[in-house]
Amino acid sequence: MPVKKYKPYTPSRRFMQVLVNPELVRENKPEKGLVVGKRSTGGRNCHGHVTLRFRGGGHKRKLRQIDFLRDNHGVPGVVKQLEYDPGRSANIALIFFKDGDKRYILAPTGLKPGDEVISGPDAPVSVGNAMPLHKLPLGAEIHNIEMIPGQGGKVARGAGITAQLLAREGGWVQVRMPSGEMRRFNPECYATIGVVGNFLHESVDLGKAGRSRWVGRRPHVRGTVMNPCDHPHGGGEGKSNSGRPPCSPWGIQSKGFRTRKKRNPTDTFIIRRRKKGRAS
Repeated sequence: MPVKKYKPYTPSRRFMQVLVNPELVRENKPEKGLVVGKRSTGGRNCHGHVTLRFRGGGHKRKLRQIDFLRDNHGVPGVVKQLEYDPGRSANIALIFFKDGDKRYILAPTGLKPGDEVISGPDAPVSVGNAMPLHKLPLGAEIHNIEMIPGQGGKVARGAGITAQLLAREGGWVQVRMPSGEMRRFNPECYATIGVVGNFLHESVDLGKAGRSRWVGRRPHVRGTVMNPCDHPHGGGEGKSNSGRPPCSPWGIQSKGFRTRKKRNPTDTFIIRRRKKGRAS
């Protein structure tokens, strides 16, 4: 999957970089029964108040219904094609199952059109197959991991992301998360084998402000250039640092301030945090 760079024949082309994947189908429309409409909120909630700043506009998009649950156990399917998904960084694969069902799944690295995938406790250890954690071999690279059995995959779903199964101990399965955190999982939770594809997603350079508007990102400005009524850093003469540590518009410190609850119920599942040291 090479990265294509453009010659700077216009200012917007000077820094633009895109990914070129010959296996990705872009001309065909997505599977009609697996898409739903998406309403643009512009960062507003149900009351019309802005809860997420610098969002708005954007091109019209349709959301693909991804099968994170992989609950059609024992039914083999064939990869029809790989497609682009505007709602996520990873690419997706359209699967045609033997029983006539069609579903989208996250496309792991190495999965090609014509490959066969299957889910279930007796599935072979192969890229794209979904199995319970207690059936997977130690050291396996996995993604789309369930946190509660039957809930559907919640962990490791972004482009180029992977987790690793490290150990089984005391009725739990230990998994190293993409962040480096060590965490316990129920051995009945399902996970998909392989690394999520499109790992060069971070190499994409939009190249111009217009492409940011197409994806719904409005201009982001610093707090120091705002007025005092809009941000704690605002106001003052010249480039003033306002005499206080960096914070959000609502006064919450933005550097070094821990936002996780001190008594989070999920702390019992964390063996080692992202930063060095064991979980407290």
